[in-house]
Amino acid sequence: MGQIYGPSAQQIIATIVDSAPATLDTLKEIADSINDDANFAVTVTNDLALKAPLASPTFTGSPSLTGTTSVQQLLEKATVSATAANGTINYDLLTNGSVTYYTSDAAGNWTLNVRGNSTTKLNALMTTNQSLTIAFLVTNGVSAKYQTAFQIDGAPVSPKWQGGAAPTSGNASAIDVYSITIIKTADTTFTVLASQVKFA
Repeated sequence: MGQIYGPSAQQIIATIVDSAPATLDTLKEIADSINDDANFAVTVTNDLALKAPLASPTFTGSPSLTGTTSVQQLLEKATVSATAANGTINYDLLTNGSVTYYTSDAAGNWTLNVRGNSTTKLNALMTTNQSLTIAFLVTNGVSAKYQTAFQIDGAPVSPKWQGGAAPTSGNASAIDVYSITIIKTADTTFTVLASQVKFA
């Protein structure tokens, strides 16, 4: 009876390799491609769990987008508060978002101080050549009040006002909207463009 021969070593290797590309046809190349991670499946599963869902994703921090971005709808955070404007008002960007609306009649003229929050400076949140715009909505009763000074991180900044002059009064029985664009031109250096518009 003759000997029975199985497949040769070359045939076994060819079967294992099958049609794998040349860059992944050895065990070393496969190990290198997964960074020698013995728990590769767990690593990938955990990384995928950190991804934002396509439906209603929530982002934290300051995501950076480059190139041209197309947006069909945009929802911005607004803070609505039964607060009366008066004294120094800290506009905490990280908490308030881009729109803040005080619904109680202003009790006095005020200074607006824009910052990240009580522990984070706006200067730390922005890099040079970045800008942001906020809207501060203030309700006025029959005795109207207005913004008399502006600060960033507690330091005075003189805005350039639309029309060339800062407001000298508020508008009675109306909502005054202060639109403020802040452009960081260097470290702790800002150009601020502001306007006051009456809505009644």
